[in-house]
Amino acid sequence: MLATLVMTVIGADRPGLVQLVAASVADHGGNWLESRMCHLGGQFAGILRVEVEAARSDELVRALRGLEAQGLRVIIHAEGGAAGDRGQETRDRGLVATLEVVGQDRPGILRSVSGVLAAHGVNVEELSSERVSAPMGGGTLFQARATVLVPSGKNLAAVRADLEKIAADLMVDLKLQAAK
Repeated sequence: MLATLVMTVIGADRPGLVQLVAASVADHGGNWLESRMCHLGGQFAGILRVEVEAARSDELVRALRGLEAQGLRVIIHAEGGAAGDRGQETRDRGLVATLEVVGQDRPGILRSVSGVLAAHGVNVEELSSERVSAPMGGGTLFQARATVLVPSGKNLAAVRADLEKIAADLMVDLKLQAAK
């Protein structure tokens, strides 16, 4: 039987951090399933999911926690059983859509947008955001792209309409459409 481990990792960025985690996983018979990792503010931060034989799960967890001595903090959530086909599970739960937000940067943009999503029961499956220089010296732009799951029984057009209501106040362009 397989156990699934979902973890976050963070530490001062330097070469070799991914290798530390990957070696620990491989050395304990684990399989690296998926991850998202990046450099943020001088830190290396990531999330990842691995699977390992349940009998070896505890030893892998100990090894991963031991990476703290090398400057990498690892927080682990363990679940028993192998993960199923998440794609089918998602289709059964609702409609996958993409959301794009672009506008002059200011505090509160993401709070307002996520508030509309939460009010409709929309789950944020993945989110990336950044601040970039606007073309022609026009200040700083906030850009975000999200993959969201609109639950069965909820109307994508209603979510879009409520987002459009706040777009003018936030001075942002919002685009919500079914994923292709």
